[in-house]
Amino acid sequence: MIIADSEGKIKQFNRFAETQFGYSENEVIGESIEMLLPSKMRERHIQHRNHFVKAPSNRAMGVGRDLFAKRKDNTVFPVEISLSHFKEGDEGFVIAFIIDISVRKRNEAELTESTERIKVINTELEQKVDSRTKMLRETLAELEASKDDLQKALKKERELGDLKSRFVTLASHEFRTPLSTILSSASLIGKYTTEEQDSKRQKHVERIKEAVNNMRDILEDFLSLGKLEEGQIDVNMESLSNEELKDELYRVVNSMEQLCKPGQKIDLDCTVVGSVRLDKKLMGNVLSNLLSNAIKFSPENSKIQLSCEMDKNVFHFLVKDSGMGISVEDQQHLFERFFRAQNASNIQGTGLGLNIVSKYLELMGGKIQCESEINRGTTFLIEIPQ
Repeated sequence: MIIADSEGKIKQFNRFAETQFGYSENEVIGESIEMLLPSKMRERHIQHRNHFVKAPSNRAMGVGRDLFAKRKDNTVFPVEISLSHFKEGDEGFVIAFIIDISVRKRNEAELTESTERIKVINTELEQKVDSRTKMLRETLAELEASKDDLQKALKKERELGDLKSRFVTLASHEFRTPLSTILSSASLIGKYTTEEQDSKRQKHVERIKEAVNNMRDILEDFLSLGKLEEGQIDVNMESLSNEELKDELYRVVNSMEQLCKPGQKIDLDCTVVGSVRLDKKLMGNVLSNLLSNAIKFSPENSKIQLSCEMDKNVFHFLVKDSGMGISVEDQQHLFERFFRAQNASNIQGTGLGLNIVSKYLELMGGKIQCESEINRGTTFLIEIPQ
């Protein structure tokens, strides 16, 4: 992610951009965004950039055209770019989300090459004598199979690209509020210089921390979903003793209590005797996600219940709140990717958390159910066979 002002000067350059381009943030801050483009494209880019500044809109960049970027080592690579914008006072800023599509382009080239090879072999096949027909048909079958594999790989890559593009569009919208908060609070902090104004400074520091945490959560959802889609999640099922299980539960609860609203409390009740088999890291992520939702969608001075038990070789978890609840209609789509309940549309979120939770539980052989009533609260029930 890169943020530039209306003159094309780079203002923010996150660690993903550093990895992608090979520059450190200090090397590019204040420099023209055109330094990240091949030389032959810079003049035309300036024209497009000036046009965007005059009529900004959230959109994909260069639809129907091949876009390229340049790294610090002068290597050029294909990219997809989504643009967003926001204003701080009278100053306009542009957010560019950049995706490296080198793998997709390479697969497309391999698929084209494979198709051409098949055409050549088909032509030669007609000219060969009968004694070689069987051998050539076997070769053709292998190439056809290779073509199918490449088509599947390309389809998967396109699906991942579509997923990333959709998330980038979502993130560009979700980032605008915390970014505006950070910029405005940072500007105000500089005006509070006396000791008497320390409380005002601290207030804006807390606002910045909250905004950064919101942005971090959005990125964590994106990274988790990407790993799940690419099959990069390793499942490590291990046996936890009763003491180890409770230690892990207390660790999660203590961590989440820092996010509680005034008066909110998390009650933990674990009656499990003996050992439990699960992936501790995945289970911690599942509970953190569910407790985070319970805190977010419940009022101040409310109680959140976390309990677990073993029943007939099935490990049960329960997370219960007394929040706004979920309608029966929305419950049917609750675990779908990017889904947001109608009564939660004004609360920040990506719509990915519960989808990730359900996939983590599938990896552990478990499942999740939801029971909820509007204005009465929500209960999530988890089962993991032992």
